[in-house]
Amino acid sequence: MTTTNAELDRDGIARVDSTDQLTDVLAIPEHLRDAVWKVESAQLEDWDSPAGMVVAGMGGSAIGGALARVILGDTASRPILSSRAYGLPGWTTPDTTVLVASYSGDTEEALACYEAAGFLGATRVVATSGGTLAEDARRDGVPVIPIAGGLQPRAAVAYMTVAVLEVAARCGAGPRITSDIDVAAEHLEELVTLWGPEAPDDSEAKTLARDLHGTIPVISGAGVTAPIAYRWKTQLNENAEVPAFWNELPELDPNELVGWGGAAELGRFAAVFLEDSDTHPRVADRVELTCGLIREQAASTHRVQSRGQTAFERAFSLVLLGDLVSVYLAVLRGVDPGPVAVIDRLKQELAER
Repeated sequence: MTTTNAELDRDGIARVDSTDQLTDVLAIPEHLRDAVWKVESAQLEDWDSPAGMVVAGMGGSAIGGALARVILGDTASRPILSSRAYGLPGWTTPDTTVLVASYSGDTEEALACYEAAGFLGATRVVATSGGTLAEDARRDGVPVIPIAGGLQPRAAVAYMTVAVLEVAARCGAGPRITSDIDVAAEHLEELVTLWGPEAPDDSEAKTLARDLHGTIPVISGAGVTAPIAYRWKTQLNENAEVPAFWNELPELDPNELVGWGGAAELGRFAAVFLEDSDTHPRVADRVELTCGLIREQAASTHRVQSRGQTAFERAFSLVLLGDLVSVYLAVLRGVDPGPVAVIDRLKQELAER
């Protein structure tokens, strides 16, 4: 069912959003504050990891690692890399900290990484809401950062990002930026008012959702916005149940740019470019030129600017905007943004093999 004229206010959204995913998105500022307290409750002590840090996880549990890395930028003093697989990178050593992130605590890839890190003798930390991972960690004396329960894993983005940032600070991979998190939470509360369900119909989030309705979104980012472009793609996939794709500039231009030449005859593709004030000036030039070159083949093109002063503020402004757009688009399509039945089916069938 498609409901292009659906009301994007609380009542209209509630008629479709049976599990109230909207409230979880609007709560991101409070999630950030709670996440800091949750890390403190784990009573982590400082230690030194000369080889850096690996964030092992999948899906919504893994995105925190990528976001934390770009938020820290040049202030990261050691590698902070992600592992979205059944094992750890070959260079992982006992001098590496491995943060295993699994919202449910039962993600089989994350559990495999937890075991691998233990076998190597690497320092382990766990971020989870429970499950087998929490049980194993407590049995082994591994610190557990508790994540608030009752969420879809993808809605725990603030908790997972803060967990990575705090562990990075404690193992020597980056500075503590707790004050930045507090300031960002206040900034995001202002954006919730600007983009949330009580905002006018011509607000940026609602307008973009309506423009993307009926299209296949292609999200592009660069630098700070690259992992956020991936986040937008996955949120559009899961919340709105649409195919969506992402790429990164400047790498997009040597290949995907040519592919846009055949876009119009294949379907309605919309291009969204996520921009940031800290983007390299030549990349900014590429965004402008790329938009112009693909405009005739695209159903629509959009340039979306981050908002805020610090890297944390700017990154999470786009996270919040993308999450809201995905929920609004779900409502316009008449799709409940909560259930992910096909993922549950995949996990069940994997468990039977």
